[in-house]
Amino acid sequence: MNNAVAGFSKLSKKEKTNWIANTYFSKPEEALNIIRNYWNSDEKLQQLHDEFIENTISNLYIPLGVAPNFLINGKYKTIPMAIEESSVVAAASKAAKYWSTRGGFKATVIDTEKIGQVHFTFNGDAEKLQAFFDQIKPKFFSDTQSITKNMQQRGGGIVDIKLKDKRSLLENYFQLHATFETKDSMGANFINSCLEQFATTLKDEFQHSDLFSEDETLKVVMSILSNYVPNCIVRAEVSCPIEDLSEKHIPNPQEFAERFLQAVQIAEVEPFRAVTHNKGIMNGVDAVILATGNDFRAVEAGVHAYASKNGQYASLSHAKTENGIFTFWLEIPLALGTVGGLTSLHPLVKLCFEILEKPSAKELMEIVAVAGLAQNFAALRSLTTTGIQEGHMKMHLNNIINQFEATDEERHLIKSHFKKNAVSHSAVVEFIETIRK
Repeated sequence: MNNAVAGFSKLSKKEKTNWIANTYFSKPEEALNIIRNYWNSDEKLQQLHDEFIENTISNLYIPLGVAPNFLINGKYKTIPMAIEESSVVAAASKAAKYWSTRGGFKATVIDTEKIGQVHFTFNGDAEKLQAFFDQIKPKFFSDTQSITKNMQQRGGGIVDIKLKDKRSLLENYFQLHATFETKDSMGANFINSCLEQFATTLKDEFQHSDLFSEDETLKVVMSILSNYVPNCIVRAEVSCPIEDLSEKHIPNPQEFAERFLQAVQIAEVEPFRAVTHNKGIMNGVDAVILATGNDFRAVEAGVHAYASKNGQYASLSHAKTENGIFTFWLEIPLALGTVGGLTSLHPLVKLCFEILEKPSAKELMEIVAVAGLAQNFAALRSLTTTGIQEGHMKMHLNNIINQFEATDEERHLIKSHFKKNAVSHSAVVEFIETIRK
């Protein structure tokens, strides 16, 4: 393809898929068959999916699984998880079952404050700007009443608005820094609508103010919510007497606790390890966020910024032993919603909320944090005992078998062989070639 395509978004779905197939594939009909095979047979349901984004050509399936036996704050939950990584759901389920007999998971929402900012420049007297802001601050609230009315009825709304002087960072740079409570909605559209009205009010009031000279100017750069929510925090933890850590792969619980603490401490001080450590946490977090129709990209960005809040990227989870008690916990920022967006549109997302027994946003925060902690515990338990690859490669074995389109008889022989032998891609390929000869 050497030329740009004109008017692509205006083409019908059939025209778009035909263009893709004919432009990029030597066998267009084969490409079209793959694209169409992933369309839903229910035309109305497929149309719903088509309209989630622009230029939809098909659906990319990600497995949706469930991890049962999560005892959270004294109540059992089955957690839906959407993810393609082979060992994640199995690991979460094992961790859930392990801790269900040791007191379960405790989760607490510490705060739910969300943030939005109006970024603007002002080249004048900062004291006069502060006096101007103090004077017009009530106007920001009154001008957004039509936007905040419904949210206020649910107990949310604008919490506060502050003027922040950021000239130490950029020339003439100031902010309106606003905090919000959005209850069960994630609140992105609500917050952005409020911010854009703040910007309009700020510009209008500045133009009509007699506090400033003609040389003093104010220009709004942009108005947007922040996905960094360091005051929207949830804590999840597990704890039990050290001797209760004992199980098949943990014959010496005291030694296990010491090794586990060392593994966490390494992630607290070594960024190279911390990134992989936190990725394991996000395996659990993202899988639940996807299953519940929330924005995992926003959560990822906010969580990793939080991991760097002290000037160096570090572990999100922590562990300690005190007076014979082992405790493992994490605190992460999560801005989630249970109403609005895909939560009320996507049939499988709605089904996942039914499985979770229709949680509030705070309850969903707790569930997501627990999934992340469980995933982290499972990874660290493997790393400090049998090693991470044993369980992972056994789960990965299915992917290798499917890649080589093994027959049922071959599949049985392969699985029997690798019950007693180490799994690696080369070893599986070699065994398949042997039985096929």
